[in-house]
Amino acid sequence: MEISAAGRFEVRITAADVGKRVSVRRLVGNGVTGEKFTDTVGVLTSWDDDGMLTITRRDGEIVRIPESVLVAGKVVPARHPTAAPQGGASRHVTTAPARRRGPAASYGELARVASRGWRPVESERLGEWELRAAAGFTRRANSVLPLGDPGLPLDAALAAVRRWYGERGLPAYVQTATGAEGTQESLCAELERRGWLREVSAELWTGGLAPVADRAEGTGVLLSRTAGEDWLARYQRKGVSEVALKVLGGGPSVWFATVPGAAGGAPAAIGRLVVDGRWAGFAAVEVDPGLRRQGLATEVMAALARRALAEGASAAWLQVETDNAGARALYGRLGFAAHHAYHHYRAPEADGS
Repeated sequence: MEISAAGRFEVRITAADVGKRVSVRRLVGNGVTGEKFTDTVGVLTSWDDDGMLTITRRDGEIVRIPESVLVAGKVVPARHPTAAPQGGASRHVTTAPARRRGPAASYGELARVASRGWRPVESERLGEWELRAAAGFTRRANSVLPLGDPGLPLDAALAAVRRWYGERGLPAYVQTATGAEGTQESLCAELERRGWLREVSAELWTGGLAPVADRAEGTGVLLSRTAGEDWLARYQRKGVSEVALKVLGGGPSVWFATVPGAAGGAPAAIGRLVVDGRWAGFAAVEVDPGLRRQGLATEVMAALARRALAEGASAAWLQVETDNAGARALYGRLGFAAHHAYHHYRAPEADGS
């Protein structure tokens, strides 16, 4: 926090810093005896005339803080992990091949790659926003990707979104992101102020492909261009429709991995991969509950990673829910780390607007 030369805390942020990443300390308790402080770091998304600050944290949580309880605050400079420190020396010197380094990417790049890897069956532009629909199969394929300017004031854009999804008999969702340079903390705050409800949050993680490929032989993994009946028998979403099959099979270069199970039974493990330029996206990595902790998920991902490397990819991404401890532990061991969080906001019930 900001501390003056005299040793006192100082608040060095103002309403002019809305939109910037800040770190603030506030007083909690009665402020007379037993004073306690708590810190909040995130994007300052509003500072209204009544002295109420709104800060959106990396995980999308929105914190409202009265100006009267602030004891310190500062703007946090943007982080540039690949930049060299003063003097020209690199902070992290390595001689490893480029394909083994962790990938660097902007939020916009990853959002577009992830969208191409899970294509809707119908889409339409609203300015720079993309409206996506797939008969309700997954929120990702049935939500707005709001990258850039919708070409309308926000209220008019949201009204257009609600009409578009209403015409298709679908609830209106907006997919937002927080926690990285260029993400949409301000839009999250605006949606919440308008009564939109955050239903689901997850994270997009990135990592290098080569370390994954090296983790296991994966010789028992079968690869196919289509999701056959055996693969679908292990897929967690039952009763997959024709629309769902189009979403699963859509993308620049799609592969399905299967580890056969017992004779006549569902596969022991499955996975899905989409290769898109330098990126490879993993999804639907699922293992028979009775065969978990035997390395099957790693084998599936290793086989798919080698396929992606053969197609010229070098970096990987995947999406994982925040409460899936087992998957997060596995992906961490494979060298993945969180890049940003993403959230799905659902429109409030019709209010006559």
